[in-house]
Order: sequence, then structure tokens, then C-alpha cells
Amino acid sequence: MSSTDGTGPPDRPTDRAPGPKLDLGPVGHLGDRLFAGLARGSGGLVVAIVAFVGVFLLALAIPALADNNSSFLFSRIWEPGGDNPRFGIAALFYTTLISSIIAMVIAVPIAVGVALFTTYYSPKRLAAPVSHAIDLLAAVPSIIYGLWGILFFAPILRPVINGLASALGWIPLFEKPATDNLGVVFTASVVLAIMILPVVTAISREIFAQTPVAHREGALALGATRWEMIRMAVLPYGRSGVVSASMLGLGRALGETVAVLIILSVPNGNDPWNSSIFAGGETFASKIANNAAEFDSPEKTGAYIAAGLVLFVVTFLVNSAARIIVARSGPGGKRPRKNRRTGDKAAQTEGATP
Repeated sequence: MSSTDGTGPPDRPTDRAPGPKLDLGPVGHLGDRLFAGLARGSGGLVVAIVAFVGVFLLALAIPALADNNSSFLFSRIWEPGGDNPRFGIAALFYTTLISSIIAMVIAVPIAVGVALFTTYYSPKRLAAPVSHAIDLLAAVPSIIYGLWGILFFAPILRPVINGLASALGWIPLFEKPATDNLGVVFTASVVLAIMILPVVTAISREIFAQTPVAHREGALALGATRWEMIRMAVLPYGRSGVVSASMLGLGRALGETVAVLIILSVPNGNDPWNSSIFAGGETFASKIANNAAEFDSPEKTGAYIAAGLVLFVVTFLVNSAARIIVARSGPGGKRPRKNRRTGDKAAQTEGATP
């Protein structure tokens, strides 16, 4: 109600004349559009390269697999040449998998411990040198690791191998062969653990340092000790980062070539296959690298490329599994499940609510 004596609020017009519209022009500047295009192109280029590698391996492996006269997945025979080619990846797959698993079992707990020590326990003047020393391990070439492993580190591990064989020799995995050999799977696994240690440590350290201060101080304010604070606040927050770091390290262990090629002794083709980690063997990568001189015919080349295709698929599956685990276990990664029965009713209730 308007006031006529000047004491009430002034009259407010109910109808306003539309003013001129403000034209802001196109959203985004030229630099933003160029950067977005380059980012999309880079992502698409990486996907195209991965797809091209997969198609290339598959196209060259199919003819060799079609001519194979033995089970490719379950046979341990490797005779890709001649009129009766026979080759299988069972032994290669076993050696690759067991060496990578042992390397992960050794490297991941040590990496997590070093990351927690440098982040929450050690003084700053000690944490920096330790972190730099761990990071420098990633700069050592693979060939140096291989030479160091077979010439210096393998003799040091001999008492450990003898002790494990004496205590657990009744298990086929720890049975020691009659021949005294330094280039065994266990030695290669320990060297692989040292090689992947910097990757797992660096990523875990960064994730642990990003734990919210409120979580840490809240746990300490409730009377928790430092270890209880780490167990209740830091480790749950960094679980996804540790899993991601471990999967990256596993990918490095699966595809390592030069160091494993130098360390592992190649078993004689006439010798029976031995599943012990104290025997020699060949991984996918070392087998391909060690027999590159045999790529003299399409049949032999296709057999080795088929082995490389399996390694490619395994690595791809490992990284995909890591992405799924990280998405589900990361902070904010869990999504509430939608109930089919109550979903429609809830939507109708929300729509009917004024």
C-alpha cells in the first residue's frame, strides 16, 4: 500500500521497461580454446597410439597363432621355427608373474615405511636427504642394476637362498636345484624390488603428506598416539594412492627387460621345467630381447610378437584394475548405490516437495 503523506514507504513500480541486453560476446578467449584443443588432441593421440600398438601386435601375432601346433597358453615348449612350430607361454607367464609378485611383496611395505618415516617421524634435515637418496635410485640405468645384481648382489644373497631352501625346501616354490646358480628368479625379484622402490615411495610420500590437518589433529586431540593417528587418519586417506603407486611399480616390474636379461640364467631346453624361485628362467621381456636375432622369418617373429601381445594385455589389465581400485577407494570415490525400487518414489517425492 502506497503512502500519500510522505511518511510511508515510497511507491514501487510494478512494471519496468525492459532495458538493453548486454552482449558479452563468445565465452572463452582464443588462448583458452587453443589450450582446450591441444589438451583434447594430446589425450586422443595417446589413446590412438595405444590402440595402434595393440592392433599392430594382434595383426602380426594372428598368423603365427594360427600355425601353432601346441597350446599357446598352457604349453611350456618354445620351438617357433620349422615345419611344425610349437610354442607356449606358460613358463614365461609363470616367471614373469612370480618375479613381479615377489618384488611387490618386498618393495611395497618398505616403500610405505620409508614414506611414513620421512613424512611424520624423521626431522626435516634428515627427511630431505633420505627422500633424495630414494629418488636417485630411479635415475640408475637398468643395465647398471643388472650388472650390479649378478656380479655383486647375487653372492650376498647366497646365504639367504641357502637358508630359505633349508627351512622351506619341502615346498616346490623354495626347492633348491642341484646346480649352484647365481642367476635365479629370487635374485632378479629382489633387484626388481629395488628398482620399483623409488616410484612407490615418492607417490606414497606425497599422498601421506596431503592428509588433511583436521584429521590428524583431531585424532591427536582425542588422545591417539602418533601411530594410532597414522593408522586411523593417514593410512585410510592414502590407501588409494598406495594402491596406485603399487600398480605403477607392478607395471615397471612386469616390463623390465635389461636387468632381468642380465641376471636370469636361461635354462637348457633339454632340462625339465623347475617352478622354484631358486632356479633360472625367462620372462616375456627377457625372452624377446634375448632372442631378437631369431627374427629371421615371419613365423618366428609372429611367435615372439604373440608373447609381447600377452605382456601388453596383462599390463593394460593391471593399469585398468588400478584405476578401478583407486576410483572406488579414494576420498569421495564411493558413490551411494541406487535402489531400483525406491528410486522412482524418491524422485517423485522430491518433485512433489514445494
